[in-house]
Amino acid sequence: MTWRSALLVLFVLAAVGLGISRVEVDTKVDSFVPAGDSADRQLRAYQDTFGGDAVVVEMKGTTQLGLVLDPTELVRLIRLEGTLAGLADVHSVYGPGTVLNQTAGSVKGMLAQVAGARDQIRNVAEARARRENKSRAEVTAAGDAALLPFDRRYGKLLAEALPVGLPTVQNQRFVASVLMDRAGNPRPEWRFLVPTAKSATLLIRPEPGLDQEQTRRLVAQVRKAVRDSGLSIERPVVSGVPVVVSGVADRAHTEILRLGAVALGAVALVLVCSGWSRRRRDSLLPLGCALLGTATTAAVFGLLGVPLSLGAAAFLPVLLGVGSDFPLYLLQSERVRGVLVTAGAAAAAFASLALTPLPFVREFGLALALGLVLTVGWALVLRLMIGRIEPRAEAGRGEARRGPSLPPKAVQGVMVVLAAVAVAGWVLLPGMRIQSSPEELAKGVPELADAARIEQTLGFSGELDIVLRGKNLASPEAIAWSQEAQSLVVREHADQMRPLLTYSQLLAFLGGGATAAQVSAGTEVLPDYLTEAVLARNHQAAVSTYGITLDDVRAQRRLIESLRQELPDPPKGYRVEIVGLPVLAADGLSAMEDARYTVNAVGILVAALLVGLGLRSWRAGVRVLATALLAAGWLFAAVRLAGIDLSPLTLAIGALVTVTSCEFVTMLGERLGERPLLSSAGRTVLTAAVAGAVGYLALGLSGLTVLRDFGLLLAAGVVSSYAAAHLVARVLRAPESRPSGTETPDTPPTRELQEVSA
Repeated sequence: MTWRSALLVLFVLAAVGLGISRVEVDTKVDSFVPAGDSADRQLRAYQDTFGGDAVVVEMKGTTQLGLVLDPTELVRLIRLEGTLAGLADVHSVYGPGTVLNQTAGSVKGMLAQVAGARDQIRNVAEARARRENKSRAEVTAAGDAALLPFDRRYGKLLAEALPVGLPTVQNQRFVASVLMDRAGNPRPEWRFLVPTAKSATLLIRPEPGLDQEQTRRLVAQVRKAVRDSGLSIERPVVSGVPVVVSGVADRAHTEILRLGAVALGAVALVLVCSGWSRRRRDSLLPLGCALLGTATTAAVFGLLGVPLSLGAAAFLPVLLGVGSDFPLYLLQSERVRGVLVTAGAAAAAFASLALTPLPFVREFGLALALGLVLTVGWALVLRLMIGRIEPRAEAGRGEARRGPSLPPKAVQGVMVVLAAVAVAGWVLLPGMRIQSSPEELAKGVPELADAARIEQTLGFSGELDIVLRGKNLASPEAIAWSQEAQSLVVREHADQMRPLLTYSQLLAFLGGGATAAQVSAGTEVLPDYLTEAVLARNHQAAVSTYGITLDDVRAQRRLIESLRQELPDPPKGYRVEIVGLPVLAADGLSAMEDARYTVNAVGILVAALLVGLGLRSWRAGVRVLATALLAAGWLFAAVRLAGIDLSPLTLAIGALVTVTSCEFVTMLGERLGERPLLSSAGRTVLTAAVAGAVGYLALGLSGLTVLRDFGLLLAAGVVSSYAAAHLVARVLRAPESRPSGTETPDTPPTRELQEVSA
């Protein structure tokens, strides 16, 4: 190596180190749902106005009166809510303390305004009667008549407010009148903030678009603020979608190095023990190339400022496993072009995952494709430096070429059965369930236990929002529509949805038939803290928030479809949107179900086409196609037989087994069926197969169920594609390569393989 070459390599390695230092792992909710469609745009617009999905804090007081009826505890609760509202990444905070504090101030102003308005109405009516020269009794009657509609609207409000004394948080009667009913239980409209008489719930809405580090920091700050609040409470529960997602990110981040180290050690052991090279010191060179390729791939993401998603936890072991295969072939094979063609086809199969609707699966496939290309690039550099590595000499060259074989009819019967099983697997694919429960996809994360407790206490763990948009939502028509919509939801879907904070609920004190002026006045007297939770500042969007359980996405999809059909038509000039993560998740599930065949078939077809064109042999392309179809079909049949649900990752198993199908078929060639299993070619491919399988099996040690199942299924995919390669080679063997009794195990390759030799 010249000094210029050495300097270039050192420069590249330095850039790799810099890139790795900037790598971020991000498992934002955005990576688990499809992006760019109308539901995504609507959710982003909603979050820009009202904030992101809430961090939920549930606290149970230990004093006799609890958190809201004990004046001392209530003051501390209000102080805590103020601390949380002041955090950098918080959009808004909703809790009983601030509701009471804001309501107290507003009630004072509102009562003064109501009393003043009442006097003004009477004075105006009586003055008009006097100008008409009516008697004193008639003047009084005119004033009473004018007040009648006003008292019907606001009399109840005054009657409930005056007997409780001063509207202040220190007045226990006032606090109870706002939050509790006559029986001393939390009012239904405030139960999401006051689940019981002694407990309280805080909803902290973050700013939209937080990255994973910002979310993690926010969750940590919330926990610290609650811990330092001085409240007399049992162990608080901090949960919500951001907390669960942050937990998944932390688990994935810690597992990247652990799973990578296990995969590294397992693959190294396979390469050392296989004896694929004459010199033992060369055994780990393919793994070195895979490590460089993996590091360079991570560095590219770091230098570009693109965070790795959950797929990063699977990316490292997978690339170490399959990535070491191609350097192994490239360093030993005399057919460099054939190896490069195969690697290109394999990279294309990985890249076909870009067709999936979920970003984290898409990024996983693209990262693997890039990693494979870079690994092969490092292997080419190494080959230029040290040349070809000689394989270990074959033992027993004069021994029989074949092991025991079944009678031809038995072989044909086995082949027919195996082909039928594969066909059945592909036919059954549309009917296989795709795992859509967030709890199952995040299984293995401790934060799920807190989410379950929150759901049990509050009756919800997520939210669905009905947004009404138009030029002016502070109108009687908008309130009437919101009331009608809420009545329908409560009547038809009370078992799945519960109103949390709705537009009509907040203005319920206006009663029915309010005029535009009365609606405008009502929104003005309420504190901004509350009105801005349901009404945009420009009055062009009003939201009604409903709590739902984050259950099976199919059930949520049915609920959303029902709402779209059942909700009343909006008033003229308005439009209705149903937004929330459940809507995106339902869209993602539909897109995944629609893409079952596309995701799997495109990778197989593209890889087969590239192999056929690259090797200038239609037979080679057909062998790759047949092998991948068989291997994937067997896996799908096994999954269906075992009753296992497909996950977003395992759904694309057909595209992933195409990678090993390509390498096994093209590296062993047409004469696979005539060679001893431990010939030099057979030993190399077997070594690669075992190395790939153990790399995948490292994922079986993951604490995340979705990654563990993915790794185990990938390892099974290596076995199935290896077996399928042998079966296809036996069935589709070229006529000139069939056994003749005079051939030896070292018969030269056929003409088509000679054409692709280096």
